[in-house]
Amino acid sequence: MAHGLDLVGERWALLVVRELLLGPKRFTDLRSGLPGASPDVLTQRLRELTEAGVVRRRRLPPPAASWVYELTNWGAELEPIVLRLARWSSRSPGMRYDAPIGVDSLVLSLKALFDGPAAEGFTATLGLRLGEQAFRLVIADGRLEVSRSGPEPADAVLDADQATLLAVLRTERPLAEMCDAGSLRLSGDLDVVERFRRLFPPPQPVPVLDRT
Repeated sequence: MAHGLDLVGERWALLVVRELLLGPKRFTDLRSGLPGASPDVLTQRLRELTEAGVVRRRRLPPPAASWVYELTNWGAELEPIVLRLARWSSRSPGMRYDAPIGVDSLVLSLKALFDGPAAEGFTATLGLRLGEQAFRLVIADGRLEVSRSGPEPADAVLDADQATLLAVLRTERPLAEMCDAGSLRLSGDLDVVERFRRLFPPPQPVPVLDRT
């Protein structure tokens, strides 16, 4: 455990891992996802994670030809640890749900909060568009898989900003009302979307007395 913390326990290290769970990113993309980390600190963490074998740097083929960072196969094994830590910390009474959240963080929070038993017998593929970014969500066998890719083909597609997606998941506001307001655009099977929005129950804060 101590050695593991030596590898990924420095400030921002696990957040770098989080930012790479959905695929490779350029340095500028990492900076956008981690606005609180200075360029020098981010460079240092990437160097340390690369030396540890958690992250690697490679050049994309033409026409992109840019350098990106990505997780190694071993580094990708950190995903369940990151998600479990996120789910554990979400039960803290001090958790701020009004804090800003990046697109990748929001999408990964779906995996962290997904209620597998509630999805029993439910199989569906959903497309999710958040601004210029598109994701594919596959629910099957009580599990949720998320990938960064085009949303189609899918049983339903949601196109929204982050605030609207959070409203879909955290409130009982009718979908038709959000669509009429123009903040949400839906296509496909609406029954699938209604079932989907109920698979992410808010975490229950741990009672204060239980923290002793």
